[in-house]
Amino acid sequence: MYAIIVTGGKQYRMSPDETVSIEKLSAQPGEEVVFDRVALVEQDGAVQVGTPWVEGAKVTGRVLAHGRDKKVDVFTYKSKGGAKRSKGHRQAHTKVRVEQIVAGSGEAPQTAGGESEDDHGS
Repeated sequence: MYAIIVTGGKQYRMSPDETVSIEKLSAQPGEEVVFDRVALVEQDGAVQVGTPWVEGAKVTGRVLAHGRDKKVDVFTYKSKGGAKRSKGHRQAHTKVRVEQIVAGSGEAPQTAGGESEDDHGS
């Protein structure tokens, strides 16, 4: 099972029990986050595609840490003018561990352990 979510203007493929580095979120480490902008959900070969979002689908995760990516050096140079400029940029990101994917249409959620919530009562 996996889902494709949209956050920070980008799309990310998420599976249960996976750690993903996404655009920085305002949540603190240890907090739970819910992504409800789910564009696609795949479960047991059945694919649900949203228009634009899958209704009732959501992905929950837990914030592990915040950080910054490796530095990207930007160098601008114009010949014969003696103009040059050097800059650097480090993009902020958040590491999130996916705990649960809930498919749309009222289906049972998939947890990080690979069992649905209905399996616990048996």
